[in-house]
Amino acid sequence: MDTTLNLILRIAERLPVTLTILLLSLLFGLLLGLVIAIVRIQKKAIPYAIATFYLSFMRCTPTIVQLFLIYYGLPQLLILFGIDVNNWDKIIFAVITFSLHSAAFFSEVIRSSYLAVGSGQQEAAYSVGMSYSQSLRRIILPQAFGIAIPSLGNNVIILLKETSLAFSIGITDIMGQVQIILGNNYGANTFQVYFLVSLIYWGLSIVIEKGLGRLEKIYKKGHVSIAR
Repeated sequence: MDTTLNLILRIAERLPVTLTILLLSLLFGLLLGLVIAIVRIQKKAIPYAIATFYLSFMRCTPTIVQLFLIYYGLPQLLILFGIDVNNWDKIIFAVITFSLHSAAFFSEVIRSSYLAVGSGQQEAAYSVGMSYSQSLRRIILPQAFGIAIPSLGNNVIILLKETSLAFSIGITDIMGQVQIILGNNYGANTFQVYFLVSLIYWGLSIVIEKGLGRLEKIYKKGHVSIAR
């Protein structure tokens, strides 16, 4: 019979897999979210309509359904173009799914933070001869990032919890490891195992929350607001 410590160690063996999926999905989700946010801010008819449809679909359908659509549907779609992806690692399909899903939420955080900066900042940038891309890079996005950090932190924690669905396509992350442990023990200690994995997710969420809180303090250090 496994002791509590042994169970924790066995579950934690697959923690690198969970963190890999999280970090890659976070990176690509933020990049895609930024692109979508800019498209929705500029409001050019066709790109705006596509982005709005994308957001509606991603935010209104279950993540697990999206995961199955990507895992089972993408290979069938790409094979029509002569591209065989059946030998891809399952982690790739998970990262694609969670990146696409999280981008829909990150884009709205970025867009609302951009709007919170105010149009006056943009006009001031134009007045000194900056282009739109220069004003984004040098003025708007740095300020918007500081505003967005708390909301981004909440969405990162949500993304962490979403990655627990990866085991459903056969990935042995920490949830996949839990299923293996329970299978080997014929379902014994089910409550104990799920309680321990919940503590691991809780601990990771606390680390993310504290880390981003610290980042927010560092980022805003030295910035003086004249607002009262």
